[in-house]
Amino acid sequence: MVRCHKKVPNSSDGSPLMSIDWKSYDANGFYDELITARGKPRPAGSVLAKYLGSLSDQEINERKLAAEHAIIEMGISFTVYTEGGNIDRAWPFDIIPRIIARSEWDPVDRGLRQRLTALNLFIDDIYNEQRIVRDKVFPAEVLAQSKNFREQCRDFHPVHGVWAHICGSDLVRDADGRIYVLEDNLRVPSGVSYMLENRQVTKRVFPELFENYRIQPVDEYPAQLFDMLASLSPRPLDYPEVVVLTPGIYNSAYFEHAYLAQGMGAELVEGSDLLVADDDCVYMRTIEGLERVDVIYRRIDDWFMDPEAFDPDSLLGVPGLMRAWRAGNVALVNAPGAGVADDKVVYAYVPEMIRYYLDEEPIIDNVPTYLCMDPKQCEYVLANLDQLVVKPANESGGYGMIVGPHATKAQRREFAELIRRDPRNYIAQPTLKISTAPTLCDGHVEPRHLDLRPFVLQGVRTNVTAGGLTRVALNKGSLVVNSSQGGGSKDTWIVDLGSGG
Repeated sequence: MVRCHKKVPNSSDGSPLMSIDWKSYDANGFYDELITARGKPRPAGSVLAKYLGSLSDQEINERKLAAEHAIIEMGISFTVYTEGGNIDRAWPFDIIPRIIARSEWDPVDRGLRQRLTALNLFIDDIYNEQRIVRDKVFPAEVLAQSKNFREQCRDFHPVHGVWAHICGSDLVRDADGRIYVLEDNLRVPSGVSYMLENRQVTKRVFPELFENYRIQPVDEYPAQLFDMLASLSPRPLDYPEVVVLTPGIYNSAYFEHAYLAQGMGAELVEGSDLLVADDDCVYMRTIEGLERVDVIYRRIDDWFMDPEAFDPDSLLGVPGLMRAWRAGNVALVNAPGAGVADDKVVYAYVPEMIRYYLDEEPIIDNVPTYLCMDPKQCEYVLANLDQLVVKPANESGGYGMIVGPHATKAQRREFAELIRRDPRNYIAQPTLKISTAPTLCDGHVEPRHLDLRPFVLQGVRTNVTAGGLTRVALNKGSLVVNSSQGGGSKDTWIVDLGSGG
């Protein structure tokens, strides 16, 4: 265990207090976001490191307790599904923020804009002309076996040509310091509420640090989200009726649904609150009667959103919703069918999409990826399972995957059989030396692995959050950052080096 502490003057009872000694902090060969291999803080984090080093153990623990109390007071929670039922848990939060220099973030911002632009061009093409398939840039067999391609969306062009209005792309940093896109989330990307709440908690815990840093704000996101949604309204109104459609209180992301609806001043509705009338318009039931809805920010999967078009047994959706959407009488965000690009096999082709649609080189690289549907690549994957991370094409949340170096021989044999049985459903990637950041663990500061999920909004214009949701693997040595599997999160600061650095 890393115990990077040094003695500071005694406390009032005479016992020695401890503080962080960064010279003793060892990231074990990984790129650390705050401290270099020589034990010195990176330029953007120098003020933070100095400040943390001036605090005693007692003071750091007091800040940690203050954060825990704030999380309980603010009601920040997430739901874990168990065999015994659903459990609401307080949001696991680490008080030491992650810092990225603005100069380093700017190309990432440009790369994310480029990526979502290309992905939306791809989705629009796939549901219409399919030029990218005809030109043999994207394999027809990948599309033919796509679990998220929706025939119900063929021959349709949504407003602005945008299908995925909200994207959360997961980024990781390798040992060489380079940032890569690990995957894209375009169906119902979640987590932005925790990004916003992390900032509020950090302001309570370390208010003095906000005086010494010029930290790019994130709190304008709800307003940007509302403006993007309103821009899609089929009616030219100053204040269109925007609603957030949730599956209900038992959904794991219900906290976020309610949080965003409140932040936008929008109604939070369930499927039973809406109906599609004979005029193919969507109406909301209110105590004053029916009120027309212009834009629906849906947090329900395609398959359950309209029992007329998809699962006839669904009780979560609204019968006729697809009819209203195709008639141009309501905007759906993200659009049905956008999940065709939320596929880890499709992910492997995004660099080619950027070149094909934009005639540009990708600004942010993909993680090198092996497609098991290719016989030669599959042979390599099967021969090197002990060195690779293997993921199913359409799972999320860290489920259904195997981290080869940490798996048993029996687990690798089982996965090899799964791959042989359905090679289209699996991709493999090298086990990256994912970066770390100092994290408070059992009263000590230790390195923990992390990723970053920025959120990109695209409508008539594109906005990228300044940073995003940093998720951290709280278990020592783990690479799994998902909160449902033992992960937590940090506030993410994008700072100008002209201040605090």
